[in-house]
Amino acid sequence: MSSPAATTTGLDPAVQNDNLIRRVHGQEHGNTSREEVNGSAESDNDTRRKVKKVIRSKYRHVEAVHSQSRPSCLSHDTTESPSFLGFRNLMVIVLVVGNLRLIIENIQKYGVLICIGCHDFRKSDINLGLLLYFLIPCHLFIAYIIEYYAAVKARDERDAIAASKQDSKDGTSSPTEEQHRKFQSTWKLVRMLHAINVTTALAFNSWVVYYYIHHPLIGTLTEIHAIIVWLKTASYAFTNRDLRHAYLHPARGELDALPELYAQCPYPQNITMGNLCYFWWAPTLVYQPVYPRTDKIRWGFVAKRCGEVVCLSVFIWFTSAQYATPVLRNSLDKIASLDIPSITERLLKLSTISLIIWLAGFFALFQSFLNALAEVTRFADRSFYDEWWNSESLGVYWRTWNKPVYQYFKRHVYSPMRSRGWSNGTASVAVFFLSAVLHELLVGVPTHNLIGVAFLGMFLQLPLIQMTKPLEKKKSSNGKLLGNIIFWVSFTIFGQPFAALMYFYAWQAKYGSVSKMASAQQLIQQGQGTCPPLV
Repeated sequence: MSSPAATTTGLDPAVQNDNLIRRVHGQEHGNTSREEVNGSAESDNDTRRKVKKVIRSKYRHVEAVHSQSRPSCLSHDTTESPSFLGFRNLMVIVLVVGNLRLIIENIQKYGVLICIGCHDFRKSDINLGLLLYFLIPCHLFIAYIIEYYAAVKARDERDAIAASKQDSKDGTSSPTEEQHRKFQSTWKLVRMLHAINVTTALAFNSWVVYYYIHHPLIGTLTEIHAIIVWLKTASYAFTNRDLRHAYLHPARGELDALPELYAQCPYPQNITMGNLCYFWWAPTLVYQPVYPRTDKIRWGFVAKRCGEVVCLSVFIWFTSAQYATPVLRNSLDKIASLDIPSITERLLKLSTISLIIWLAGFFALFQSFLNALAEVTRFADRSFYDEWWNSESLGVYWRTWNKPVYQYFKRHVYSPMRSRGWSNGTASVAVFFLSAVLHELLVGVPTHNLIGVAFLGMFLQLPLIQMTKPLEKKKSSNGKLLGNIIFWVSFTIFGQPFAALMYFYAWQAKYGSVSKMASAQQLIQQGQGTCPPLV
């Protein structure tokens, strides 16, 4: 049977190829006319490429397969790094299939543990939580009243300085000694009022949560709200103090040290209720008189981010109830008997679940919720996190995963201490000490167990940071790879799972099954109870 090419042209493909070769060969030996020789060079090049391809098709058995020296794809001396996209896809498939198997196994073993009506949401907890939700922001408005009073006094002092400058013979500005004493007492009063307000904002709300709100979820939400407002109130006071100082010393050129952005709303024009309310809702902990703003609100973007928050919140609730709770409950007797191998096994099993919950919570908060809030408030700077998952050390992780908190402590704790002559190590210790205290309050107060695990887990990051710090400076990929592995191991195994296990055990020892078991054992030992017979 003839080929399609043969039926079309009437010639066998091999004959056509030979004719093409002879025609080009004839051109090379001058067997063509002058008009053909003066043809377009581009057409001639195309013909030569076709001939070369035809010749190669005739001699397939002699094709040079090994024509150059090349290393294996995975060898260290390869010139180009191979892509592992396929392995990434494989790992995703293995992860999905493995977790699907665990889902089936979990449901077969425990059944469906989701129960909306099983949560112990007491009416008093709900009422107190709602009351504190409206009372906590009042501390910001108290700070506004204090700053409004300070702004009025600052205008008076500047007017007095200007008047003394006009009265002086040499033209220098120097208030009288009595005016100086009066203003100094005013600034001391402002500092004292701010200190009382800031301390009350955190201490009072933590006291109410610890002693009067039983449910840990309501307590956690309330404590988070209190800590955020506490940080914002302190930032509002610190920032306006520096702005006020620069406002009162214009002759020294200190106003030039302020960011150019602040010129849009100079002190004391920023002391307004509208300015404070924007800072109250802005997705940042650091106060500025002016923030970069977007032109409009994209409500479709807001709807998508809110949908992500809802879906991820449901996922976290489902995962916590269906997977984390059984693992935690099955660990109680192991912890009570100090069965180290079993505790280690429970810890490793919990690490996967806690990591999934943490990643979902991270995305829900930093990507979805904060972006939705930023869009509604037209807040333009949305760098809430960086590529923390590629961290070469623990120090890089703490600087990149939660940038609002990192920027806050750098601006209001670390940098002021460094400018006052404190060493880098001392300033870092102060930052991590304060952060560790807040972590302990955030976890220990809602669970009514200030056992220090969260404090130590945070504060002991300092030696780990120093140990992994040299890996940041490694130029080789192996050093960065080792640092990233150390980060993930410490993060997934020895960090959150252990803290979750300890606080869950402490809660159960105080309110749950462990405390009831201990009470029953005491009754049995006292002869007031009997053990059921073994069947």
